[in-house]
Amino acid sequence: MSRLRFEVAEAIKDKDTISSNVDAEMLSKESFGERLADKIASFGGSWKFILIFLGILFLWMGVNTSLVLSRPPDSFPFIFLNLILSCLAAFQAPVIMMSQNRQNERDRMRSENDYKVNLKAELEIKYLNEKMDTLIQDHWKHLLEIQQMQMEMIEELLNQNEAPKQPG
Repeated sequence: MSRLRFEVAEAIKDKDTISSNVDAEMLSKESFGERLADKIASFGGSWKFILIFLGILFLWMGVNTSLVLSRPPDSFPFIFLNLILSCLAAFQAPVIMMSQNRQNERDRMRSENDYKVNLKAELEIKYLNEKMDTLIQDHWKHLLEIQQMQMEMIEELLNQNEAPKQPG
């Protein structure tokens, strides 16, 4: 937290902006493997993948249970199909976890950025409130001085009017 506070203090001192585009920063640092993991995870979690996968499963089971083939390569209970599905799950799980870890890192950077922006805004608002309080106090002092001068002028006018007029 102290590092974040220091960054905010520096930004205020330098009168600089603190917000940043987290997505652009992450994209500039991505490796080929990370981009590939994101694309695989995106496709693996889509309806397109699910529908294609269901089609392949039904086609596989249909071909292997059909009487057209006298000796199907993978007859019921589809042991080879189970092996393929296990391999797919074993491959897909770590790729999806890598993508989720990157998303967690991106979310952490966003929340850190939001915290810094909020902290800076809070400090700026506090500074503006203090400045407004000072200006209001100065304004009140000035108004009191003006009022004092007006009271003195009124007293002078009253004193002039009350002074006995000498016959002339």
